[in-house]
Amino acid sequence: MAVTLILAALPEEADAVFAGRGDALSSAPFPARQVGDAIIVTCGLGKVNAATAATFWAGRLSPAAIVMTGTCGRLSAIAGDAFWLARAVQHDYGAARGDGFIAYPAGDWPMGVPADRPFAAMPDPGSGLPHAMIASGDSFVECPATAARLVAAGCDLVDMEVAAVAQVAATLTLPWAAIKAPTDEANGNSAGDFRANLLAAAARAAQAVERLVAQMSPQMSKVHGEPQHRL
Repeated sequence: MAVTLILAALPEEADAVFAGRGDALSSAPFPARQVGDAIIVTCGLGKVNAATAATFWAGRLSPAAIVMTGTCGRLSAIAGDAFWLARAVQHDYGAARGDGFIAYPAGDWPMGVPADRPFAAMPDPGSGLPHAMIASGDSFVECPATAARLVAAGCDLVDMEVAAVAQVAATLTLPWAAIKAPTDEANGNSAGDFRANLLAAAARAAQAVERLVAQMSPQMSKVHGEPQHRL
């Protein structure tokens, strides 16, 4: 059976995917639930949690793909209430210099001429969602100046996990995808807006992820065969 590994930072985001369905999986460092050939994992906030969970479960399952769901902040004027994240960068990886922070591709030497090389997601199998570029970092962005800097770098959305999961997937040569829905505008009202909009945004992203799983499971079986797994 080809398994799809679905990650979400928060319980509210994970619980929204195939809500009320599946069986809890035990003896794991991250809460997980299985619904058919989908394994839904609550990884916790931040890049380290997301990368650790992705690596742990990828090693255990040999998944056909890694998918990230959940919420994000909106940076640019891009329209939509849920997005296919076609590209991802880590906005807090780079060099702190006297003239400001210079971002570099994650894993590169943070010196010399910076290069624009975001992680690219798997081809969209027909989600119907607008495509966007997300910036991930270990900080909750509620600063218009920071948002403007990220927009100038070509980013539309911001979160704390996707680009780290993308880096793990690239290292393991696994396809990855991410669908997120915005809760806030990455400004001074973001903390309150996030809390107020979390459940609705998580549900929007989850519905799109459920459609994605249905679309890509047969495709992934053909490409990767039927890897066996034991939980």
